[in-house]
Amino acid sequence: MELTQVKGNTWVAEGMELIPFYQLDQSRCVLLDTGLPEDREELEAALLGRGLTPAGVLCSHAHIDHCASNAYFQKKYGTQIAFTAPEAGMCANLLTLKCYFLTLPPDLVAQRAAHMVHVPDVILPEADGPFSFCGAGFEIIHTPGHSAGHICTVTPDGVCYTADALLSHELLNAKLPYDLNHQMAMASREKLRELTCDQYIMAHRGICSRRELSGLIDENQALIRRRAGEILELIPRPMTISQISEAVCIHYELFTHKPRRALQFERNIRFFVEYLTDRGDLVLSCRNGTAYYGPVNISP
Repeated sequence: MELTQVKGNTWVAEGMELIPFYQLDQSRCVLLDTGLPEDREELEAALLGRGLTPAGVLCSHAHIDHCASNAYFQKKYGTQIAFTAPEAGMCANLLTLKCYFLTLPPDLVAQRAAHMVHVPDVILPEADGPFSFCGAGFEIIHTPGHSAGHICTVTPDGVCYTADALLSHELLNAKLPYDLNHQMAMASREKLRELTCDQYIMAHRGICSRRELSGLIDENQALIRRRAGEILELIPRPMTISQISEAVCIHYELFTHKPRRALQFERNIRFFVEYLTDRGDLVLSCRNGTAYYGPVNISP
C-alpha cells in the first residue's frame, strides 16, 4: 500500500480506497478511518514500514469499508477510537449493525461484520468545531445523511477528509449511490461549500482542490437528482418495493447472482424510493396488507 503526502503531516494510504492519516511525530499517527477488512494487513505494514503506529482513529462513520479494523488496532496497539454517538451505537452489537445492513438476515450480518463490534474510547461532541485528539487539533464537521452520524474532519494542515459525504469524479457514474437519507446528505454536501480548506480527500479515491470543490458538489447533487428521476420513470403505476427493485435492476443491468448483493441493491433502491416519496413524487398506498408506491397522478 503506497503512502502519499497530501500536505504537511497529512497523508493518505492508497488501498481499495484512500485512508488519510495525520502524522503526530516520528512514531505515531491518527488514522481517519481504517478501511476494509482486506486492507488491514497492507495498511498496518505500510504504517510500520514508515515507523508509525496508530495512536488514534478519528472515524468518519460505522460502515464496513471505513471502520473494519478499529477493534483490531484498539486491541493490538491500545489505539483510541473516536466516534459520534450514532455511529458508536451502530457498532454496539450485531443487532444494531443490522440497522446498517438493513435487508440482510442476522446470521449473514454476523458472518460479514462481527469484527465491527467494539466500544469507542471517545464520543465526539455533537456540535461542529475544534476537537483536540491525541494531542493534535482537528476540526469536526457533522455531515449526516450518508449515515446517521457521519462526519468530515479537517486536519491541522487544513486538509478536509470528506469520507463518503462526497463522491469523487471517479464515481460520478455510480448506478445506485448510497445514502441513508438522500435529502439530508444533499444538505450536508451544501454545508461543505462553506469550508476553505486547501485540499479535500474523498474516501473512494479522489483528492480535489478548493477551486474544484463547488463544481464537484454540483455534480454530486446532479447525480442524485438524475438517478431519482430515472427511477421515478420506472414506476408508471403503483408497485411494491420488490417490483420497483426488479425494474431498476433490469434498467441498470444489475444482474447479480449473489442474493446478498441483490439485497443490497434493494436497500439502495428503497432509499431512492423514500426520497421520491418525501419529495412528493410518489404516493404511498396499501393493498392486501402490502405497501405500494405510485405516481401522484394515478389512483392506488
